[in-house]
Amino acid sequence: MLQAVIFDFDGVIADSELLHYKALNEMFKRCGVDVPKEVHWGKYLGYTDRENILAVNRDFKMGLDAAQMEELLREKGRLFESLAKAEAPIIDGVADFVGLLARAGIHRAICSGAAAKDIQTILRGSGFIEAFEVIVSAEDVTKGKPDPQGYLLCLQRLCQKTGKHILPGRCVVIEDSHWGLQAAMSAGMHRVAVTTTYSAEQLADKAELVTASLKNLKIEDLQRICQMAL
Repeated sequence: MLQAVIFDFDGVIADSELLHYKALNEMFKRCGVDVPKEVHWGKYLGYTDRENILAVNRDFKMGLDAAQMEELLREKGRLFESLAKAEAPIIDGVADFVGLLARAGIHRAICSGAAAKDIQTILRGSGFIEAFEVIVSAEDVTKGKPDPQGYLLCLQRLCQKTGKHILPGRCVVIEDSHWGLQAAMSAGMHRVAVTTTYSAEQLADKAELVTASLKNLKIEDLQRICQMAL
Protein backbone atom coordinates (compact mmCIF):
# COMPACT_ATOMS: atom_id res chain seq x y z
CA MET A 1 0.00 0.00 0.00
CA LEU A 2 1.28 3.44 -0.95
CA GLN A 3 2.01 5.66 2.07
CA ALA A 4 4.38 8.34 0.83
CA VAL A 5 5.71 10.00 -2.30
CA ILE A 6 9.18 11.54 -2.19
CA PHE A 7 10.06 14.00 -4.93
CA ASP A 8 13.37 15.11 -6.27
CA PHE A 9 13.24 18.89 -6.72
CA ASP A 10 15.18 20.19 -9.71
CA GLY A 11 13.64 18.84 -12.88
CA VAL A 12 10.71 17.22 -11.07
CA ILE A 13 9.00 19.99 -9.10
CA ALA A 14 10.76 23.05 -10.46
CA ASP A 15 12.23 23.65 -13.89
CA SER A 16 15.42 24.87 -12.27
CA GLU A 17 18.18 22.64 -13.67
CA LEU A 18 19.04 25.32 -16.23
CA LEU A 19 19.04 28.01 -13.53
CA HIS A 20 21.58 26.02 -11.52
CA TYR A 21 23.76 25.60 -14.60
CA LYS A 22 23.55 29.32 -15.44
CA ALA A 23 24.51 30.31 -11.89
CA LEU A 24 27.36 27.79 -11.66
CA ASN A 25 28.81 28.58 -15.06
CA GLU A 26 28.60 32.34 -14.54
CA MET A 27 30.56 31.81 -11.34
CA PHE A 28 33.11 29.56 -13.08
CA LYS A 29 33.49 32.03 -15.97
CA ARG A 30 34.53 34.70 -13.49
CA CYS A 31 37.40 32.32 -12.63
CA GLY A 32 38.31 31.82 -16.29
CA VAL A 33 36.58 28.44 -16.79
CA ASP A 34 33.65 27.74 -19.12
CA VAL A 35 31.89 24.42 -18.48
CA PRO A 36 29.90 23.45 -21.60
CA LYS A 37 26.27 22.63 -20.99
CA GLU A 38 26.66 19.11 -22.35
CA VAL A 39 29.55 18.46 -19.95
CA HIS A 40 27.53 19.70 -16.97
CA TRP A 41 24.55 17.53 -17.97
CA GLY A 42 26.73 14.52 -18.62
CA LYS A 43 29.02 14.64 -15.57
CA TYR A 44 27.81 16.99 -12.86
CA LEU A 45 24.02 17.26 -12.97
CA GLY A 46 23.39 14.94 -10.02
CA TYR A 47 25.97 16.63 -7.82
CA THR A 48 25.38 18.99 -4.92
CA ASP A 49 26.83 22.48 -5.42
CA ARG A 50 29.79 21.60 -3.21
CA GLU A 51 30.44 18.36 -5.11
CA ASN A 52 30.13 20.25 -8.41
CA ILE A 53 32.69 22.88 -7.41
CA LEU A 54 35.10 20.24 -6.12
CA ALA A 55 34.78 18.25 -9.35
CA VAL A 56 35.19 21.23 -11.69
CA ASN A 57 38.13 22.49 -9.64
CA ARG A 58 39.73 19.07 -10.14
CA ASP A 59 38.71 18.38 -13.74
CA PHE A 60 39.55 21.85 -15.08
CA LYS A 61 42.68 22.20 -12.92
CA MET A 62 41.52 25.48 -11.39
CA GLY A 63 43.87 25.18 -8.42
CA LEU A 64 41.43 26.63 -5.88
CA ASP A 65 42.02 26.10 -2.17
CA ALA A 66 39.30 25.27 0.37
CA ALA A 67 38.61 28.91 1.28
CA GLN A 68 38.24 29.93 -2.38
CA MET A 69 35.85 27.06 -3.03
CA GLU A 70 33.73 28.10 -0.04
CA GLU A 71 33.51 31.60 -1.48
CA LEU A 72 32.42 30.16 -4.82
CA LEU A 73 29.73 28.18 -3.01
CA ARG A 74 28.38 31.39 -1.46
CA GLU A 75 28.58 33.24 -4.78
CA LYS A 76 26.68 30.47 -6.55
CA GLY A 77 23.92 30.81 -3.96
CA ARG A 78 23.68 34.55 -4.57
CA LEU A 79 23.55 34.12 -8.33
CA PHE A 80 20.94 31.35 -8.15
CA GLU A 81 18.70 33.36 -5.80
CA SER A 82 18.70 36.26 -8.24
CA LEU A 83 17.80 33.99 -11.15
CA ALA A 84 15.19 32.04 -9.19
CA LYS A 85 13.31 35.16 -8.13
CA ALA A 86 12.99 36.16 -11.75
CA GLU A 87 12.40 32.80 -13.42
CA ALA A 88 11.39 30.15 -10.81
CA PRO A 89 8.67 28.10 -12.53
CA ILE A 90 6.92 25.15 -10.97
CA ILE A 91 6.59 22.48 -13.65
CA ASP A 92 3.14 22.16 -15.19
CA GLY A 93 1.05 19.45 -13.54
CA VAL A 94 2.96 19.38 -10.23
CA ALA A 95 0.48 21.45 -8.22
CA ASP A 96 -2.51 19.31 -9.29
CA PHE A 97 -0.64 16.07 -8.62
CA VAL A 98 0.55 17.13 -5.15
CA GLY A 99 -2.99 18.26 -4.33
CA LEU A 100 -4.30 14.86 -5.42
CA LEU A 101 -1.87 13.13 -3.05
CA ALA A 102 -2.78 15.42 -0.15
CA ARG A 103 -6.51 14.80 -0.57
CA ALA A 104 -5.84 11.03 -0.60
CA GLY A 105 -3.83 11.24 2.63
CA ILE A 106 -0.55 10.29 0.94
CA HIS A 107 2.45 11.89 2.66
CA ARG A 108 4.68 14.17 0.60
CA ALA A 109 8.38 14.97 0.93
CA ILE A 110 11.32 16.36 -1.02
CA CYS A 111 14.80 14.84 -1.21
CA SER A 112 17.13 17.02 -3.23
CA GLY A 113 20.78 17.73 -3.77
CA ALA A 114 19.95 21.42 -4.03
CA ALA A 115 20.63 23.86 -1.21
CA ALA A 116 17.78 24.44 1.26
CA LYS A 117 17.77 28.17 0.54
CA ASP A 118 17.37 27.54 -3.20
CA ILE A 119 14.46 25.16 -2.64
CA GLN A 120 12.72 27.49 -0.22
CA THR A 121 13.17 30.50 -2.51
CA ILE A 122 11.32 28.74 -5.30
CA LEU A 123 8.61 27.19 -3.10
CA ARG A 124 7.86 30.50 -1.34
CA GLY A 125 7.81 32.38 -4.62
CA SER A 126 5.21 29.97 -5.98
CA GLY A 127 3.09 29.73 -2.81
CA PHE A 128 4.06 26.07 -2.48
CA ILE A 129 6.01 26.09 0.78
CA GLU A 130 3.35 24.24 2.82
CA ALA A 131 2.80 21.45 0.31
CA PHE A 132 5.54 19.16 1.64
CA GLU A 133 5.87 17.71 5.13
CA VAL A 134 9.62 17.06 5.02
CA ILE A 135 12.43 18.58 2.94
CA VAL A 136 15.91 17.03 2.88
CA SER A 137 18.47 19.18 1.09
CA ALA A 138 22.20 19.18 0.36
CA GLU A 139 23.08 20.46 3.83
CA ASP A 140 21.44 17.45 5.48
CA VAL A 141 23.68 14.77 3.98
CA THR A 142 27.36 13.96 3.68
CA LYS A 143 26.93 11.93 0.50
CA GLY A 144 24.87 13.02 -2.49
CA LYS A 145 22.96 10.86 -4.94
CA PRO A 146 23.47 8.09 -6.10
CA ASP A 147 24.14 7.33 -2.43
CA PRO A 148 20.82 6.48 -0.69
CA GLN A 149 21.61 8.55 2.44
CA GLY A 150 19.24 11.38 1.53
CA TYR A 151 16.27 9.13 0.83
CA LEU A 152 16.79 7.11 4.01
CA LEU A 153 17.03 10.31 6.07
CA CYS A 154 13.93 11.70 4.37
CA LEU A 155 11.95 8.58 5.29
CA GLN A 156 13.25 8.67 8.87
CA ARG A 157 12.12 12.30 9.27
CA LEU A 158 8.78 11.56 7.64
CA CYS A 159 8.18 8.74 10.14
CA GLN A 160 9.12 11.03 13.02
CA LYS A 161 6.86 13.84 11.81
CA THR A 162 3.82 11.67 11.09
CA GLY A 163 4.26 9.23 13.97
CA LYS A 164 3.84 6.38 11.48
CA HIS A 165 6.09 3.45 10.62
CA ILE A 166 6.43 3.93 6.88
CA LEU A 167 8.33 1.17 5.12
CA PRO A 168 10.66 1.95 2.20
CA GLY A 169 8.63 -0.40 0.01
CA ARG A 170 5.55 1.75 0.59
CA CYS A 171 7.27 4.85 -0.78
CA VAL A 172 7.39 5.95 -4.40
CA VAL A 173 10.24 8.23 -5.44
CA ILE A 174 9.83 10.53 -8.45
CA GLU A 175 13.13 11.38 -10.13
CA ASP A 176 14.47 12.80 -13.37
CA SER A 177 18.03 11.41 -13.32
CA HIS A 178 19.72 8.01 -13.20
CA TRP A 179 21.68 9.18 -10.12
CA GLY A 180 18.46 9.81 -8.22
CA LEU A 181 16.83 6.60 -9.39
CA GLN A 182 19.87 4.62 -8.26
CA ALA A 183 19.72 6.31 -4.84
CA ALA A 184 16.04 5.41 -4.47
CA MET A 185 16.70 1.84 -5.60
CA SER A 186 19.50 1.47 -3.04
CA ALA A 187 17.12 2.81 -0.37
CA GLY A 188 14.62 0.04 -1.20
CA MET A 189 12.00 2.41 -2.61
CA HIS A 190 9.83 2.24 -5.72
CA ARG A 191 10.68 4.54 -8.61
CA VAL A 192 8.96 6.70 -11.22
CA ALA A 193 11.07 8.56 -13.77
CA VAL A 194 9.97 11.77 -15.50
CA THR A 195 11.63 12.62 -18.80
CA THR A 196 12.13 16.34 -18.15
CA THR A 197 15.93 16.05 -18.19
CA TYR A 198 16.90 12.68 -19.70
CA SER A 199 15.20 10.44 -22.25
CA ALA A 200 13.04 7.45 -21.40
CA GLU A 201 15.74 5.16 -22.80
CA GLN A 202 18.31 6.59 -20.38
CA LEU A 203 16.05 6.14 -17.34
CA ALA A 204 14.03 3.01 -18.03
CA ASP A 205 16.49 0.48 -16.60
CA LYS A 206 16.24 1.96 -13.09
CA ALA A 207 12.55 2.96 -13.10
CA GLU A 208 9.36 0.93 -12.72
CA LEU A 209 7.36 3.53 -14.61
CA VAL A 210 8.49 6.29 -16.97
CA THR A 211 6.29 9.28 -17.80
CA ALA A 212 6.69 12.55 -19.66
CA SER A 213 4.73 14.52 -17.07
CA LEU A 214 3.14 14.26 -13.64
CA LYS A 215 -0.09 15.22 -15.40
CA ASN A 216 -0.16 11.64 -16.68
CA LEU A 217 0.14 10.00 -13.24
CA LYS A 218 -2.72 8.67 -11.14
CA ILE A 219 -2.66 7.38 -7.58
CA GLU A 220 -3.70 4.00 -8.97
CA ASP A 221 -0.46 3.91 -10.95
CA LEU A 222 1.56 4.43 -7.78
CA GLN A 223 -0.49 1.87 -5.85
CA ARG A 224 0.21 -0.67 -8.59
CA ILE A 225 3.94 0.04 -8.43
CA CYS A 226 3.91 -0.55 -4.67
CA GLN A 227 2.61 -4.04 -5.28
CA MET A 228 5.67 -4.90 -7.41
CA ALA A 229 8.55 -6.85 -5.96
CA LEU A 230 11.66 -4.80 -5.25
